Amino acid sequence: MLMSDPLTALSEAGVSIWLDDLSRGRLIEGSLARLVADRHVTGVTTNPAIFAKAITGSDAYTGQIGRLTLRRVDVDTALRELTAYDVRWACDVLRPVFDATDGVDGRVSIEVDPRWAHDTDRTVAEAKALWWLVDRPNLLVKIPAAKQGLPAITACLAEGIDINVTLMFSLHRYRQVIEAFLDGLEQARANGHDVSRIHSVASFFVSRVDTEVDHRLDTIGTDAAAALHGSAAIANARLAYQLYEQYHESERWQALADAGARPQRPLWASTGVKNPRYDDTRYVTDLVAPGVVNTMPEATLHAVADHAHIPRDSIHGTYPQAHQTLEQLTAHGIDYDDVVATLETDGVAKFDDAWDQLSGELSAALTGSRR
Repeated sequence: MLMSDPLTALSEAGVSIWLDDLSRGRLIEGSLARLVADRHVTGVTTNPAIFAKAITGSDAYTGQIGRLTLRRVDVDTALRELTAYDVRWACDVLRPVFDATDGVDGRVSIEVDPRWAHDTDRTVAEAKALWWLVDRPNLLVKIPAAKQGLPAITACLAEGIDINVTLMFSLHRYRQVIEAFLDGLEQARANGHDVSRIHSVASFFVSRVDTEVDHRLDTIGTDAAAALHGSAAIANARLAYQLYEQYHESERWQALADAGARPQRPLWASTGVKNPRYDDTRYVTDLVAPGVVNTMPEATLHAVADHAHIPRDSIHGTYPQAHQTLEQLTAHGIDYDDVVATLETDGVAKFDDAWDQLSGELSAALTGSRR
């Protein structure tokens, strides 16, 4: 059954609509508030690339950079303060949603310094610093799902810090993330925390999987390989949702749920379509199910509002087909494990590069202002 208002239909199907973007200009001009009011937006995600674009592309940060210069702060401190300012402001914009949904939505994410993705102790230290610096109950601290990030996820949840696990591509890694989440909640409960107040999402990246797999299919060059274009990402995400359901049928989860724990919701990230041959709403309409988040670039959000056809549910009943799709890709020479490992490595590296570029430009601005 389809509904005439796509964003209403998406919300009523149980999908939380979050915006994958933030900037000082968006906050000053009130466009975030308008999207919350008019476009069903109930959360915001950020990443180093988003902040690099925002800060280097606007003079809205000039005044704060000048004050940071007068204080003679180092570039890392300046970056934390600039980004935390925006996230704190966005948290305040989203606070009514947070209150109305009992903390489920109204969330804003900020990412730990991506350079520490493979350093557990520094990731934990950074997460604690950001949690303290932003100081809002509707914050989510993003930790990459690299192997070294798993114990950091557990440690932060155990201290009552709400976590957005990011940069997930692999079903195997998702299993590990779920285990880290359960470990963290069990430790939090043992530490005396109210587990009903701890929230987490697990960000499963979508479109980048198709980009990588399609490139490899093109290299194979056969008609049979070409026929599999655009099939990998949605199949992968649907099987992630199957894992989510399986774990939440376990006795271990039921014990936590009986204590009031909230599930770690799957979040579909990287939902902007990168291949112009594909429908520009496919990573939304093909991943509809209860209890998920879809964080979209603004262009995707508006495309969904304009012309998407939203089904009640596009995931349940698809698991056998999704398994078959991955098997067909394997049969045509696509190494799933190598694909997801490459994407994880590249994902961390891209955020590293964005952070390094921003650090260099901000360092030059700080130094230039002191002359």
